[in-house]
Amino acid sequence: MSKKGLQTNSLAGWLGIQTPIIISGPCSAETEHQTVTTAMQLKALNRVHLLRAGIWKPRTRPGQFEGAGEAGLAWLMAAKRETGIPVTTEVATAAHVEACLKAGVDVLWVGARTTVNPFSVQEIADALQGVDIPVMVKNPVNPDLELWIGALERLNRAGIRTLAAIHRGFSSFDKGPFRNAPMWDFAIELKTRFPELEIICDPSHICGNRELLPFVAQKALDLDMAGIMLESHITPDQAWSDAKQQITPAAFGKMLEGLIVRKAEVVSKEFRDTLTILREQIDQLDDDIMGKMSARMKISEQIGRYKRDNNVTILQVNRWDEILNTRLAQGNAMGLSQDFVTDLLKLIHHESIQVQQRVMNDKVEKAV
Repeated sequence: MSKKGLQTNSLAGWLGIQTPIIISGPCSAETEHQTVTTAMQLKALNRVHLLRAGIWKPRTRPGQFEGAGEAGLAWLMAAKRETGIPVTTEVATAAHVEACLKAGVDVLWVGARTTVNPFSVQEIADALQGVDIPVMVKNPVNPDLELWIGALERLNRAGIRTLAAIHRGFSSFDKGPFRNAPMWDFAIELKTRFPELEIICDPSHICGNRELLPFVAQKALDLDMAGIMLESHITPDQAWSDAKQQITPAAFGKMLEGLIVRKAEVVSKEFRDTLTILREQIDQLDDDIMGKMSARMKISEQIGRYKRDNNVTILQVNRWDEILNTRLAQGNAMGLSQDFVTDLLKLIHHESIQVQQRVMNDKVEKAV
């Protein structure tokens, strides 16, 4: 076990391939014909490394198609026999795990609605004790990095060594054009904390529609994710679940042809030398920024003392509105995005209030 709590092997290595890992198949296994035919068309692309299909489907509302159940496992295994491609499906209970192991499913994944519940994840981990099978873990529905990490750790402690994470976006009130907000920072933070952990992007569930799939898939590859999991169906408009986000295998093939796979490292000395110079410039600018922030907070401390001595409240809304309006205009003139400037100002303002609050509290503590 590493000092950070995970000991993982490469899923790409287990598959015997180089990244990016390409996973595809229907959202749900609806019939044997649909499952096997989709798999055969994906096989013809000669690009897919793992076939996916949902057998048990957790639905938000009752009365919707909740998967074919164990009968669908036979269809998935038939697809494997016809194509020679390993298969994967989602498990949410110990019974699901046992059925998949009995059927011969190659890779399991834990869905977003399950990751959010440590009891459910532990049940799956207990069912996998002593089993050597790769497991992928989707991020929880809500944006909670520790829950995601906790699910990975529970499986790791059960003896699962070939682990991967799946970034499928997060439920948010402010979704914008996406079904699930990408919140790329969560995936970046996970990769930063566990560099050896492979992260696979699920553009289908991030987008919720076909139009944005190429954009999100390319973004994932540009962020050095290890692969993509994308839903495909022979007749996507007639799919029994998530029809809008599925595409035909042929359309998926065209999308793959348009994606650019970049390298994390380049051996060219000229490139490395130029990159080193640019990074040194960024380091210097970061040093300057940190120095300016420190100086700013020292002034905030002085302001706090002055307000304290004159019995003035810390928060003054008019002043904050003035700062926000003037700095947004200034940032826009300098080519900075409004969202970036707003987020940065909120962080600085929050820290400034905390500094002033400590000054106020210090006087109270001394008085006591």
